[in-house]
Amino acid sequence: MTTLGEFIVQQQHAFPHATGELSSLISAIRLAAKIVNREINRAGLSPDIIGAVGVENVQGEVQQKLDVFANDKFKAALEARGEVCGLASEEEEDFVVFDGERGKNASYVVLIDPLDGSSNIDVNVSVGTIFSIYRRITPVGEPVSGKDFLQPGCNQVAAGYVIYGSSTMLVYTTGVGVNGFTYDPTLGAFALSHPNMRLPDNGTIYSINEGNYIKFPAGVKQYIKYCQERDEATNRPYTSRYIGSLVSDFHRNLLKGGIYIYPTTESAPDGKLRLLYECNPIAFLAEQAGGIASDGRQRILDIEPTSLHQRVPFFAGSRLMVEQAQQFLNQSAEVVAS
Repeated sequence: MTTLGEFIVQQQHAFPHATGELSSLISAIRLAAKIVNREINRAGLSPDIIGAVGVENVQGEVQQKLDVFANDKFKAALEARGEVCGLASEEEEDFVVFDGERGKNASYVVLIDPLDGSSNIDVNVSVGTIFSIYRRITPVGEPVSGKDFLQPGCNQVAAGYVIYGSSTMLVYTTGVGVNGFTYDPTLGAFALSHPNMRLPDNGTIYSINEGNYIKFPAGVKQYIKYCQERDEATNRPYTSRYIGSLVSDFHRNLLKGGIYIYPTTESAPDGKLRLLYECNPIAFLAEQAGGIASDGRQRILDIEPTSLHQRVPFFAGSRLMVEQAQQFLNQSAEVVAS
């Protein structure tokens, strides 16, 4: 059994120029994930953990107690290691500057969704943490600025997620494939369980909130109907599976093959998911696993961010399925244009 710590050391030895800073940063994420996992597993036993705080975050969403807890734990763990000079979070209105002596001299910034799908906590459904790591742009020794965080996803040096479900897994990439580690509570360690994870080129699962069907663009409606049609040659109809947690839905499709869709809607004309700390890291993982991620028109990782909490439509998963969905969107756009 190879633990995450051992794997990190092995990877570092494979790159003689590596300084160990990134490895230490990922170790900090590992530590915070263990703490959050412990609290999630106690959620049904403690009223102090589950439920809403009673306030909304910058997204206009009601904060759950575990949202705040997870945000605080990841922020503290990342600052303590001294490898991160700043953090942007779904739960913070603006980016956070780590202005201690070690923080100012650190090389990385982290963008994070501390607890994706947290509204599912009360009903014991899988949730997750999503993280994205970049090298800073501002000179070392100076405070970080907005431009350090507003980088296109193609600049990511690492990204991943933690899924807290029937087992807890940490899945991440540093640009050389995707590897998954399952948490063994008897050892207190993440063990390599899914080496070199690959998205099948095609799949039979589509993940979308069909309750919003009436609000979807015409091309998305047409693609859903395509998924539901009977055609033995293409293994249709496909299976509809939607959990309501990006991490959980993507993780299932990563293992089995499928497409995740959160398009624009009448009530969310720019989409709902956040580019910087949801779509970019998942897109990086998808591409490293052989899949595709787009906003329906262009590659997610090529989008130039304009704001910290920018929203975009999101299509990610098996290559052939995403390409097929894009064809329906393009055809629909051509009809409208004509």
